[in-house]
Amino acid sequence: MELPLEPLGNFRPQTGTLEQWNAAYVRTEDYLRAHRIHSRLHQSRLIQYILERAAKRHLATPDKSPTTLAAEETEKLMDTWFAEVLNAPDRNHERIATDGRVALLLCDGPQRWPYAFLDEKQIPDDFRKAMRESSMRAGPDLAVSNMVPRPIDLGLITEAAGETLEQFERYPLLRTLALWALFIATLAFLFYNSR
Repeated sequence: MELPLEPLGNFRPQTGTLEQWNAAYVRTEDYLRAHRIHSRLHQSRLIQYILERAAKRHLATPDKSPTTLAAEETEKLMDTWFAEVLNAPDRNHERIATDGRVALLLCDGPQRWPYAFLDEKQIPDDFRKAMRESSMRAGPDLAVSNMVPRPIDLGLITEAAGETLEQFERYPLLRTLALWALFIATLAFLFYNSR
Protein backbone atom coordinates (compact mmCIF):
# COMPACT_ATOMS: atom_id res chain seq x y z
CA MET A 1 0.00 0.00 0.00
CA GLU A 2 1.46 3.28 -1.03
CA LEU A 3 -0.41 6.47 -0.33
CA PRO A 4 -0.72 8.76 -3.32
CA LEU A 5 1.40 11.88 -3.17
CA GLU A 6 -0.62 13.78 -5.73
CA PRO A 7 -2.39 16.97 -4.64
CA LEU A 8 -5.51 16.57 -2.53
CA GLY A 9 -8.83 17.38 -4.15
CA ASN A 10 -8.46 15.37 -7.39
CA PHE A 11 -11.04 12.83 -6.22
CA ARG A 12 -14.03 12.74 -8.58
CA PRO A 13 -16.18 9.58 -8.23
CA GLN A 14 -18.03 8.50 -11.37
CA THR A 15 -20.94 6.84 -9.54
CA GLY A 16 -23.00 7.79 -6.53
CA THR A 17 -24.21 11.19 -5.41
CA LEU A 18 -22.21 13.98 -3.83
CA GLU A 19 -24.17 13.54 -0.60
CA GLN A 20 -23.30 9.83 -0.47
CA TRP A 21 -19.59 10.52 -0.92
CA ASN A 22 -19.67 13.36 1.60
CA ALA A 23 -21.27 10.98 4.10
CA ALA A 24 -18.55 8.41 3.35
CA TYR A 25 -15.90 11.09 3.85
CA VAL A 26 -17.35 12.14 7.22
CA ARG A 27 -17.65 8.54 8.43
CA THR A 28 -14.09 7.73 7.38
CA GLU A 29 -12.80 10.89 9.05
CA ASP A 30 -14.66 10.01 12.27
CA TYR A 31 -13.27 6.50 12.16
CA LEU A 32 -9.71 7.76 11.79
CA ARG A 33 -10.26 10.29 14.55
CA ALA A 34 -11.50 7.45 16.78
CA HIS A 35 -8.07 5.88 16.24
CA ARG A 36 -6.53 9.17 17.43
CA ILE A 37 -5.33 10.27 14.02
CA HIS A 38 -5.63 14.02 14.53
CA SER A 39 -3.25 15.34 11.87
CA ARG A 40 -5.54 16.92 9.27
CA LEU A 41 -3.02 16.51 6.47
CA HIS A 42 -2.48 12.82 7.20
CA GLN A 43 -6.22 12.28 7.64
CA SER A 44 -6.93 13.92 4.28
CA ARG A 45 -4.37 11.77 2.48
CA LEU A 46 -5.74 8.59 4.05
CA ILE A 47 -9.36 9.53 3.38
CA GLN A 48 -8.64 10.33 -0.26
CA TYR A 49 -6.83 7.02 -0.71
CA ILE A 50 -9.66 5.07 0.97
CA LEU A 51 -12.38 6.85 -0.99
CA GLU A 52 -10.55 6.26 -4.28
CA ARG A 53 -10.46 2.53 -3.51
CA ALA A 54 -14.15 2.62 -2.53
CA ALA A 55 -15.01 4.50 -5.75
CA LYS A 56 -13.35 1.80 -7.88
CA ARG A 57 -15.42 -0.84 -6.10
CA HIS A 58 -18.56 1.32 -6.42
CA LEU A 59 -18.22 1.18 -10.21
CA ALA A 60 -18.60 -2.60 -10.02
CA THR A 61 -21.25 -2.62 -7.26
CA PRO A 62 -23.29 0.60 -7.46
CA ASP A 63 -26.03 -0.89 -5.29
CA LYS A 64 -23.75 -0.69 -2.24
CA SER A 65 -23.52 2.57 -0.37
CA PRO A 66 -20.24 4.50 -0.64
CA THR A 67 -20.13 4.71 3.16
CA THR A 68 -20.26 0.91 3.43
CA LEU A 69 -17.60 0.49 0.78
CA ALA A 70 -15.37 3.09 2.46
CA ALA A 71 -15.76 1.30 5.79
CA GLU A 72 -14.88 -2.06 4.19
CA GLU A 73 -11.86 -0.55 2.46
CA THR A 74 -10.69 1.03 5.72
CA GLU A 75 -10.98 -2.32 7.50
CA LYS A 76 -9.07 -4.11 4.73
CA LEU A 77 -6.38 -1.46 4.69
CA MET A 78 -5.99 -1.57 8.47
CA ASP A 79 -5.92 -5.38 8.58
CA THR A 80 -3.19 -5.47 5.94
CA TRP A 81 -1.21 -2.74 7.65
CA PHE A 82 -1.52 -4.25 11.15
CA ALA A 83 -0.54 -7.69 9.82
CA GLU A 84 2.56 -6.21 8.17
CA VAL A 85 3.58 -4.07 11.16
CA LEU A 86 2.99 -6.86 13.70
CA ASN A 87 4.52 -9.45 11.38
CA ALA A 88 1.40 -11.61 11.63
CA PRO A 89 0.18 -12.34 8.09
CA ASP A 90 -1.69 -15.51 9.10
CA ARG A 91 -4.02 -14.01 11.74
CA ASN A 92 -7.73 -13.73 10.95
CA HIS A 93 -9.58 -10.41 10.69
CA GLU A 94 -10.97 -10.31 14.23
CA ARG A 95 -7.68 -11.21 15.84
CA ILE A 96 -5.45 -8.87 13.83
CA ALA A 97 -7.95 -6.00 14.20
CA THR A 98 -8.02 -6.40 17.98
CA ASP A 99 -4.29 -6.97 18.38
CA GLY A 100 -3.42 -4.06 16.10
CA ARG A 101 -5.72 -1.54 17.74
CA VAL A 102 -4.62 -2.49 21.24
CA ALA A 103 -0.94 -2.34 20.26
CA LEU A 104 -1.47 1.04 18.57
CA LEU A 105 -3.05 2.51 21.70
CA LEU A 106 -0.60 0.89 24.14
CA CYS A 107 2.46 2.22 22.35
CA ASP A 108 0.77 5.62 21.93
CA GLY A 109 1.48 5.42 18.20
CA PRO A 110 -0.77 8.24 16.96
CA GLN A 111 0.84 10.72 19.36
CA ARG A 112 4.47 9.65 19.03
CA TRP A 113 4.43 8.85 15.28
CA PRO A 114 1.51 10.86 13.85
CA TYR A 115 2.27 10.19 10.17
CA ALA A 116 3.14 6.49 10.41
CA PHE A 117 -0.41 5.13 10.72
CA LEU A 118 -1.43 3.21 7.56
CA ASP A 119 1.69 4.29 5.71
CA GLU A 120 3.99 1.49 4.54
CA LYS A 121 6.95 3.57 3.49
CA GLN A 122 7.24 5.77 6.55
CA ILE A 123 7.05 3.28 9.40
CA PRO A 124 9.94 4.12 11.71
CA ASP A 125 11.75 1.10 13.14
CA ASP A 126 11.12 2.24 16.71
CA PHE A 127 7.37 2.48 15.96
CA ARG A 128 7.33 -1.01 14.47
CA LYS A 129 9.24 -2.32 17.50
CA ALA A 130 6.90 -0.55 19.95
CA MET A 131 3.86 -1.99 18.15
CA ARG A 132 5.25 -5.51 18.28
CA GLU A 133 6.17 -5.23 21.95
CA SER A 134 2.71 -3.88 22.77
CA SER A 135 0.75 -6.55 20.94
CA MET A 136 -1.18 -9.00 23.07
CA ARG A 137 0.13 -12.45 23.62
CA ALA A 138 -2.08 -15.37 24.56
CA GLY A 139 -1.47 -16.91 27.94
CA PRO A 140 -0.81 -20.57 28.67
CA ASP A 141 -3.23 -23.22 27.48
CA LEU A 142 -6.06 -24.13 29.79
CA ALA A 143 -5.49 -27.19 31.93
CA VAL A 144 -7.98 -29.31 33.83
CA SER A 145 -7.55 -29.08 37.58
CA ASN A 146 -9.29 -30.73 40.49
CA MET A 147 -10.47 -28.70 43.46
CA VAL A 148 -11.46 -30.54 46.60
CA PRO A 149 -14.20 -28.81 48.60
CA ARG A 150 -13.16 -27.91 52.12
CA PRO A 151 -15.26 -26.52 54.95
CA ILE A 152 -14.95 -22.79 55.39
CA ASP A 153 -13.60 -21.65 58.75
CA LEU A 154 -15.32 -18.37 59.57
CA GLY A 155 -13.80 -17.98 63.02
CA LEU A 156 -15.13 -17.78 66.56
CA ILE A 157 -17.25 -14.62 66.21
CA THR A 158 -19.23 -15.88 63.24
CA GLU A 159 -19.73 -19.22 65.01
CA ALA A 160 -21.16 -17.43 68.08
CA ALA A 161 -23.35 -15.25 65.87
CA GLY A 162 -24.63 -18.32 64.04
CA GLU A 163 -25.53 -20.03 67.33
CA THR A 164 -27.32 -16.90 68.54
CA LEU A 165 -29.35 -16.72 65.34
CA GLU A 166 -30.26 -20.38 65.71
CA GLN A 167 -31.52 -19.68 69.25
CA PHE A 168 -33.63 -16.83 67.92
CA GLU A 169 -35.07 -19.19 65.30
CA ARG A 170 -36.08 -21.72 67.95
CA TYR A 171 -37.65 -19.17 70.31
CA PRO A 172 -39.71 -16.55 68.44
CA LEU A 173 -40.68 -14.80 71.70
CA LEU A 174 -36.99 -14.30 72.55
CA ARG A 175 -36.40 -12.88 69.06
CA THR A 176 -39.28 -10.40 69.45
CA LEU A 177 -38.05 -9.29 72.88
CA ALA A 178 -34.50 -8.81 71.54
CA LEU A 179 -35.74 -6.71 68.61
CA TRP A 180 -37.88 -4.53 70.94
CA ALA A 181 -34.96 -4.11 73.31
CA LEU A 182 -32.73 -3.05 70.39
CA PHE A 183 -35.40 -0.60 69.19
CA ILE A 184 -35.85 0.97 72.66
CA ALA A 185 -32.09 1.19 73.17
CA THR A 186 -31.70 2.97 69.82
CA LEU A 187 -34.45 5.45 70.67
CA ALA A 188 -32.94 6.11 74.10
CA PHE A 189 -29.52 6.66 72.55
CA LEU A 190 -30.90 9.10 70.00
CA PHE A 191 -32.99 10.93 72.61
CA TYR A 192 -30.14 11.44 75.08
CA ASN A 193 -27.60 12.41 72.39
CA SER A 194 -29.91 14.96 70.79
CA ARG A 195 -29.91 17.21 73.91
